Amino acid sequence: MRILITGTTGYIAKRLALQLVEDGHELICCVRDLNRIPDEIEEHPKCSFIKIDFLSPKEAVIPKDIDVAYYLIHSMATNFYDFENLERKCAQNFKDLIEKTTIKQVIYLSGIVNDDSLSKHLKSRLQVEQTLHSDQYGLTTFRAGIIVGSGSASFEIIRDIVEKLPIMITPKWLNTKSQPIGIRDVLTYLSNAIGKQALYNHSYDIYGPEILTYKEMLLHFAEVRILKRYIITLPVLTPKLSSYWLYFVTSTSFQLAQALVDSMKVEVIGKPSNINKHIQIEPMTYKTAVNLAFQKIQQNSVISSWKDAVSSGVFKDQLSKYIELPQFGCFKDVRSRKVNNEDITLNKIWSIGGRTGWYSFNGLWKIRGYVDKLFGGVGLRRGRTHDTYLEPGDPLDFWRVLFADKNEKRLLLFAEMKLPGEAWLEFKIVKDKLYQRAVFRPKGVWGRLYWYMVLPFHAFVFKGMINALVETK
Repeated sequence: MRILITGTTGYIAKRLALQLVEDGHELICCVRDLNRIPDEIEEHPKCSFIKIDFLSPKEAVIPKDIDVAYYLIHSMATNFYDFENLERKCAQNFKDLIEKTTIKQVIYLSGIVNDDSLSKHLKSRLQVEQTLHSDQYGLTTFRAGIIVGSGSASFEIIRDIVEKLPIMITPKWLNTKSQPIGIRDVLTYLSNAIGKQALYNHSYDIYGPEILTYKEMLLHFAEVRILKRYIITLPVLTPKLSSYWLYFVTSTSFQLAQALVDSMKVEVIGKPSNINKHIQIEPMTYKTAVNLAFQKIQQNSVISSWKDAVSSGVFKDQLSKYIELPQFGCFKDVRSRKVNNEDITLNKIWSIGGRTGWYSFNGLWKIRGYVDKLFGGVGLRRGRTHDTYLEPGDPLDFWRVLFADKNEKRLLLFAEMKLPGEAWLEFKIVKDKLYQRAVFRPKGVWGRLYWYMVLPFHAFVFKGMINALVETK
């Protein structure tokens, strides 16, 4: 079938796209930025790409001959106070465009909405579902709760909490019940629903076989990791304090922490249906999903992460707007060294950050990460999705990858830390010479003062980094 998929660079869609092409379908992938097409499908003969922003589609053209479309756009982490309007507008624009095609079915992944008092996030999910209903096509909605898989927001947040805190003083919402579901099962529901007319214009809750509190999920996670953990819940933490607690303990952004805390107060228990017979699936247990996630992590083969979304940081625009280093009105730290072994240096550059660190004065980088976190930035906790592989759009500690091409021997990063200006860091090899450029475009007097405050540290931090990159040891 000819399938249109939205949110191609997102956590779910990136994995689903790989599943669909393996199943032999032809994909039309919608992306906001053509520089962020996932490498795994960029050259695939069954994939084509359309540049479109559903918040402002303007003159976007979608092919007429489409059989099925997936609506996988989510604005939860962008603006806690306005994501409801953003999601409604996206859904309406998508519907207006898709109704002009030969579409037969739209498949939408939503959230379980059975509680009497829904969070803003879940109300928005239900609102999108209502917006997508049409007489022109059949809408199939799958409503999921907590999704467990390598790179998922819930998995990474639970992992942060369990692996860092032997004793946890936690908010009372840890006693809220939920029905987690493995990412592999979610992909099975989504991919096996194609063309099934019995599922048209129906909504189905999808969930794993267990009802667990968030506290039980943390303890089960600890059992899988063979860790002893103690949890004390307090009834006094307000939603605001809970959001700060989640933000400082984990790698999540503060906007996402607010949305998650708002949602975690609501029980997410699925309603039974006959969907498992239609899809022919027996969902896995929570511990099985956690074990499978760690197999992917240990093999360094995590396909996608919630952190890949630009909304997981402070970056708001398309990457292409920042891909060339600015020349005017900037402060620069430019260094160069002779490269003795190009392969070794390139491998070091492509492994920078995350668990590897920054090769020189890692303690200072960590302090800068803590300071950034205190001021509401992303800090260093995001790390990186892969240890040795980078592509445009990837998060890298408190940077975002703008350009990564080993053949061109160039890596360009844009700073997502809290700054009174904009910052770039570039590594490029030209004729056996490594050029390392740190560029800062200040905003106002504070930006200039900031540059001169950190300038003394550049003398040894950036010098030590480039020296380590060209070493052959």
